Amino acid sequence: MDSDNRADEQRRVDAESVRELRETSRVAAEELRRLAENVRHAAEAARGAAEEARQAAVAALSATAEALSGNLEQMKALEEIRQTFRDIRDLQEK
Repeated sequence: MDSDNRADEQRRVDAESVRELRETSRVAAEELRRLAENVRHAAEAARGAAEEARQAAVAALSATAEALSGNLEQMKALEEIRQTFRDIRDLQEK
């Protein structure tokens, strides 16, 4: 009978250990789910920031292209004026 009591007590101890391990596993799994959700939110925020940065880069590139185009037009106009002055000078020298 004494060995039966010890066996029963051992089964109760083992069952309690299993319950504790299950609870520990449940808590760990919940923590992992929470961490995964945090990572997902951070990834979404990073994608949003990357898209904003991409749009800003496109806008900056467009503004630079416009500025360069304007500068080129000014340079062409100046070159035409210079050529006109040269032509006038050449006519006056003749």
